[in-house]
Order: sequence, then structure tokens, then C-alpha cells
Amino acid sequence: MEGSAALKGASPPRKQLESAVVRFAGDSGDGMQLTGDRFALATALAGNDLATFPDFPAEIRAPAGTTYGVSAFQINFGARGIKTSGDTVDVLIAMNPAALKVNLADVHAHGLLLVDSGAFGEKNLRKAGYDNNPLEDGSLKGFRLIKIDMSQLTLDALKDAGLSKKDALRCKNMWALGLVYWIFDRDRQATVEWLSAKFKSKPEIAAGTVAALNAGHAFGETAEISADIGAFTVPSADIGPGVYHNVTGTEALAWGLVAGASLASSKMVFCSYPITPASGILHNLARLKDYGIVTFQAEDEIAAVCAAIGASYAGAIGVTSSSGPGIALKTEGIGLAAATELPLVVINSQRAGPSTGMPTKTEQSDLYQAVFGRNADCPVVVLAARSPADCFDTAIEAVRLATKYMTPVMLLSDGYIANASEPWALPDADGFPRFPVNHRYETKGYHPFQRDPKTLARPWAIPGTPGLEHRIGGLERDYDTGNVSYDPDNHQRMTDARAAKIAGVAREIPPQAVELGNEGGPLAVVGWGSTYGPINRAVGNICDAGFDVAHIHLRHIWPLPRNLGDLLKSYKKILVPEMNKGQLITLLRSEYLVPAEGLHKVTGKPFTIAEIEAAIRARLEA
Repeated sequence: MEGSAALKGASPPRKQLESAVVRFAGDSGDGMQLTGDRFALATALAGNDLATFPDFPAEIRAPAGTTYGVSAFQINFGARGIKTSGDTVDVLIAMNPAALKVNLADVHAHGLLLVDSGAFGEKNLRKAGYDNNPLEDGSLKGFRLIKIDMSQLTLDALKDAGLSKKDALRCKNMWALGLVYWIFDRDRQATVEWLSAKFKSKPEIAAGTVAALNAGHAFGETAEISADIGAFTVPSADIGPGVYHNVTGTEALAWGLVAGASLASSKMVFCSYPITPASGILHNLARLKDYGIVTFQAEDEIAAVCAAIGASYAGAIGVTSSSGPGIALKTEGIGLAAATELPLVVINSQRAGPSTGMPTKTEQSDLYQAVFGRNADCPVVVLAARSPADCFDTAIEAVRLATKYMTPVMLLSDGYIANASEPWALPDADGFPRFPVNHRYETKGYHPFQRDPKTLARPWAIPGTPGLEHRIGGLERDYDTGNVSYDPDNHQRMTDARAAKIAGVAREIPPQAVELGNEGGPLAVVGWGSTYGPINRAVGNICDAGFDVAHIHLRHIWPLPRNLGDLLKSYKKILVPEMNKGQLITLLRSEYLVPAEGLHKVTGKPFTIAEIEAAIRARLEA
């Protein structure tokens, strides 16, 4: 250890914290996602509540040591309920100059910097855009800086491990993890077992990673870190009983789709084309073939949606997935599913746009696309998940509505939800109501658009069923026979019927609840999707300060809940934070003529609690 964190005396006693935010940052080849994931698991095993935020570089392989290639993993954990990945960073582990430069602005004043000084050579400093070494020029004097040559200490620890220098240096992320485990009093055993299993076929790598982990931990135990830095403990959170799994939004979506197909007593065919950040859903479902799931990687986005429609026509639940640019390519196909009135689940894991935009950064800018983004009058059901764990229930809801109303359903997630994780209490599989699909087998009076009088859904007949032979397609059909029709009055009738069917889905939506606060009052903060955590915490903080503020969060975006208009009109002011330029606010104003105001953010990063608190206070003061 060097410089500003000199060694002194005996190790101080551990300080107890209610919560902490830690960020691991380094080059995309430094294993920061793996390191953060292991720390998150150890934290969950310690009984803390947590939320994570993996932040990937947009470049597939940016030049090593550049700011374009920085990868980071943030975790907020504590003894209280955790609803966001954290506003500001308490501890930043920076494995090179580029990681320090990209992430320093997010570290709060007097935050702790653990820096691999061995990576701060002239070449790396130049790549990161530094004129001077920030570890030596006094520019970090506002922080608590620990300079450790992690690279050399890792090499020293593994000098007898039989690894090349290159392979040994790849273990320095485990050395850093071992030190952070010591700082926060985490148990290493689960990580040791995981490393041993992961590298079972390469025992020298397994032994090296474990040795590096133990060496970093031992450094913390023996280096006598100065009293102004200290070591910490975070008590267990008061979490309800049950079995918990640390789940990402991607995993929860995949599992929710499987559960939805099971509850519908139907097969599911998932058809997609790889795109960031949606590709992980295909990867997860491909491992679940034993549950009757068929996955198909198409040659392009259009082929993927058309294959899913074909699966639905054949009697299975067709599902496709993409992000905004891919959803744009699927648009005509989604319109075909709406015209043929077949069930289709479309998952949109939103990312920063337009066009290619910033593929690995998050945004909420596809609400217009979801609600309005098809030619002609072509309404579909639109849902939005609020958190990683909520993706499971929202996916089940999407399958239920798609099959009951014979319609496409678009489920909006985003890059933050897809990659972030949180503890999820495993539900009782027998506790979910079933909604088995009822395929048509009765031949008397059948035609393809003979509607259910309650739902206006047409019958779902499997091709090849004797007596139920039929054709459907993109051309307009006669309301009474299902034959192709160009009659103007019939087109009016069919357009009205399709719209009324989607509007009728509102009967399935429970009355919109108030998450926090009162029904009616000075101000309601309305959100959707991944803004849930920061809005809920910000409103809670404001309420604790004695102000009357409410939080309303929407899962059903289209159609909207039946009571939403009256609920919104019971507030004097409405604030709508969105990671776009104001898309939900447009919908609310047009539907209910309410004086809603927007809070917009399009930086590729989630809202912080402080940003929303400041906006609430400004409106209360006004």
C-alpha cells in the first residue's frame, strides 16, 4: 500500500453500516461482471437485501485501457429494503486509469477508492486521456484513496501456481474481490466452491483463482488498513420468510414465459434474433427444453416474428423478443398478428436510441412504438415490468391476456431491468390461477371470426382439425364469414371490433392502486417500468419529511386502468419521471386532459433518488 493510505497500528474495529454502494470497474477483459456477481451472491447469503446494476461497454471489444472499454458492476446492499442500485458510490474498485476516469464522478465526497496502482503506467494513463497520474497529482484529495499494486501482489501470490504471467494477471479481479470481502466481512466459501467447480477441467486455473481470492482477503487481514478507512459490517435485512433466488430481469422473463405456458396448458415456441439487451432471454429458454419449450433463432427479425405467428396459427403460444430497432423491423408482422387475431407475446427490452443508439445503455423510449407503432388503427395490449423480479408475474400476465383475447401483447422491459438483479422469493407454483387454452373443436356454425360475446376474441382452431379448415391472413375479412372482403362498411365494422376487443381488456385490469401516499392530494408522482425503485424511495423520503405526496405506478400501459382518469384528477399536480422525452405524459394528457408535468432523462443511466426528490420538492415549493 502506498501514498495517502499509510499503514498505522492495529486494525480498527468494524463500523456498522445500514447500507453501502460498491462498484467494481475495469477493462472489459478484467472480469468485472463475474466479480460483481460473486460479491452479490455472497451478500445475498449474508442476509442483506440488494439491487445490482451491471454496466457494459457499448463496443464489442474496445481497445484495452480506453474509456470506451470500461465495464462496471454496481451493487447497493443493506439492512433495510433496497429498491435501487444506489445514487452515489461509497466504494469504487478501479482496476485501471480508464475505469477511474469514467466512474469517479459517481463517487460521493470522501468515498473510498481502491485502485490498482500497478495498472497506472504511462501507456494506460495516455489511453485513458490523463496528462498526469491522478494518484500522484493531488486531484483525488477529496476522496479516501488506497493505492495497491494489485497486479504485482497477484503475481506474487501465484508465483508457484504454474500459471503464465498472462493467466496469473487474469486472476487479479479475484484478488480485489478477496479484499472487498474482508472490508465488508463477507464469507468466501461459496465463491471458493464456485471457482473450483467452474474450472474443474483446468485445476491449475481453479487453484490460482482461489489462491488470489484468499491472498486479497489475507491482505485486508494483515495490512492494518488505517483507522480513517476502516472495515465494515452490514447487518442482515428484515426479509420475509421463504426461499430466495437472486434473479435478473432476463431470467425472470424466461421463467415467467415458461410458467405462463404451463398455466395455459399449452406449448410455447420462442422465436428471436440476437440483439442487445434481449438476447439473454433466448439463451435462458434454450436451456429449458425439458419443460416443453421450443426455441428458434431466426436469420433476421422479420423471420423471427413470422415464425412466432406461424407457431400461434398451429396452436402453440408464439413468442418473439427484441429491442427497439428489432421491434421496428417486426412491426408489419405484429400488424399481421393483430389482423389475423392470433395470440403473440412480444418482449421489447428497450435500449438507448434512435437507430443503433447506445446498445448497452438503458432507456424507456419505446412507449410510443409499443402503443402506436403500427400502420393503420392497430391497437395491441401493452404491459410494463417494474423490476427484475416483477418480470416473472408480468410475463405470466402477457401470456394470459394474449391467449384469452387472441391478440398480440407487447411487454416492455429495458436494459436496466434485463441485466440488474434482486432477491426474489420463489413463489408457490400451485398458488397461481390456471387459464387453460380452449381450442375450438365444435364444427357447427364455425367461421374464423365468430367472436366470443364477452371478450370479442375469435375462436382458436388448430389447422387440420376435421371440419374446421380455414384461412386467415393480412387481407381484411368479412365479419360474418371470414372470407376476404373489400366492403367499406365491413372494414369499419372489423376495425371497430378489433379496437373494442382491446379496450375490453380493461375489464381484466384491477383498479389502479396508489403505491405510497393518499388518494388525492397536492402531488402524485406517476411512473412506469424501471423508474419504480427511485420514485418509490424518493416519495417515501418526502413523505417521511412530512409532505403529502403519492406514488402511482402503471403496469398496464394500454389499455389503461379504468379508474386511472378519476384517480389522477384527484391530485393538484402530477409529475411523470421517464427515461425519454415525455411519452407516458403525452398519453396521460391525451386520454385524461390532466396537467401533468414531465421529468425527462436520456443519459443511458437510471434515475437517481436525489434527482426525483429534487423535482418533487421544486413542485411542492412552487
